[in-house]
Amino acid sequence: MIATILLQAPAGGSSGYGMLIPMVLIIVVFYFFMIRPQVKKQKDQKKYVDELKKGDKVVTTAGIHGRIIDLNDTTFLVEVENGKIRFDKSAISLDASKALNTPAVVKA
Repeated sequence: MIATILLQAPAGGSSGYGMLIPMVLIIVVFYFFMIRPQVKKQKDQKKYVDELKKGDKVVTTAGIHGRIIDLNDTTFLVEVENGKIRFDKSAISLDASKALNTPAVVKA
């Protein structure tokens, strides 16, 4: 008896479009505020790593500062204060490396 009451269509003949529109809006907002910026940041990171060359100063995700002295397909050799360390290219921190290479603006 309860199952038949629950399965009956709502009175007034309303369709399911009323619930569809908010769901579509949630998906669109989620895409533009969450997914799209993340994809753009990943593309920027890949472009930055692909454009690296010998002599560039970099900061790794571990916070190690150094200068690139050798590049391979997937790794690079970084000269640090006390020697050389080989890192994977994915270990480059885009934001920290750009901040390191950008000259500081002096405020008067």
